Amino acid sequence: MNFHSLLTPSIERSFSAAVIEGLAPDRGLYYPNEIPQLPEEMWLEDSEGECWSLASNLIEPFTQEQLTKSELQGLMKSALNFPIELVELENGLYVLELFHGPTAAFKDVGARSMARFLGAFSDRRLTVLVATSGDTGSAVAQGFLNVPGIDVVILYPSGRISHIQEQQLTTAGANVTALEVQGNFDDCQRMVKEAFLDAQLQEKRALTSANSINLARWIPQASYYAWATYLLGEGAHFVVPSGNLGNLAAGVLAHQMGMPATGFTAASNANDVVPEYLRTGTFTARPTVATLSNAMDVGDPSNRPRLEALYGNDFEALQRSVEGYTADDAATTQAMRDAWERYEYLACPHTAIGIAAAQEVLARKGGPVVALATAHPAKFGEAVHAATSIEPEVPESLKECLQREKVSTVIEPTIAALRAYLLETAAD
Repeated sequence: MNFHSLLTPSIERSFSAAVIEGLAPDRGLYYPNEIPQLPEEMWLEDSEGECWSLASNLIEPFTQEQLTKSELQGLMKSALNFPIELVELENGLYVLELFHGPTAAFKDVGARSMARFLGAFSDRRLTVLVATSGDTGSAVAQGFLNVPGIDVVILYPSGRISHIQEQQLTTAGANVTALEVQGNFDDCQRMVKEAFLDAQLQEKRALTSANSINLARWIPQASYYAWATYLLGEGAHFVVPSGNLGNLAAGVLAHQMGMPATGFTAASNANDVVPEYLRTGTFTARPTVATLSNAMDVGDPSNRPRLEALYGNDFEALQRSVEGYTADDAATTQAMRDAWERYEYLACPHTAIGIAAAQEVLARKGGPVVALATAHPAKFGEAVHAATSIEPEVPESLKECLQREKVSTVIEPTIAALRAYLLETAAD
């Protein structure tokens, strides 16, 4: 199967070429030429009964011309080597815990998958360039740590991510470098996109992306929706804490491939450009504001074109399937407190917004409703403690980075500053 740019359909690439390139030359996102259709039994039955096996079945139509089934299964078994747990909070209301991987965030699924795909496809030295609003960077850092032939450069907004997140980004060392950008996440994302379009820069330093704009990050995320559906034995309404929309678009991709689902909710914080769009039909990007749920602090989500394409660019079809939900910081704090008081469940700010939205959906539509738990509460320990008076236990995977010394390079929020850094270090 080939993939085309959503801006210029005549630009086509194979899966491996699109993964290595990251973003199309016209700045468009790569998108499959067709959406494979899988039978209903694939979503409800599996001979292995493992998430990696379901992931392999889901991804195989996209890669079958370039990887054998056995090769793909080996990659996915290696990437998804941690549990993904479905926890029932009350009758019909579930939380899908995606934070049991090495960086305690849902991004481990996509980042570890992409690292293995790139390792299988690339025969030249690459620089993985990634912007992060929190958890993407740490997942990419760990996913690509010490991978031969790969350098990782992570851009993150100074002062706008949690302490643990920053420690994870800035203490990996080896082939991973952290750039502390004096701006917001949208600045970081813009710089990365502009770098990909700089032909002279690409000649000096071959770049690819590990954000959810990359197919190898985006498509594997559909696997945990399939896993939840398999565990439930029926379709559910999924509530997705949403920032750059890659996570939500992955769930919709699974649904369009045949996975039973009763709907989706894009749960947002004060940066509610997506719920506003779903209400009005008009999308207006705007500058982000800092919130407790920083990974959702996105004012111009990159994956919106993919989400729209999945519905044939029919806004009414999108609106029928996807709802919006908004919670400001006060409501987020209340949601964390409520999750603890009602269920004795500690939720990070992002997950708490998802649970609050899921409660509303359950009351209105009935279950099952599944809220995606996107990060371990300890990654946002101060916010969780302030809301609940409970100090989340830090998992072993996070403790080590807290003891290390932060190492970052501070740069201005301009493509000139990023270009200068990349060229200066190209020969290192």
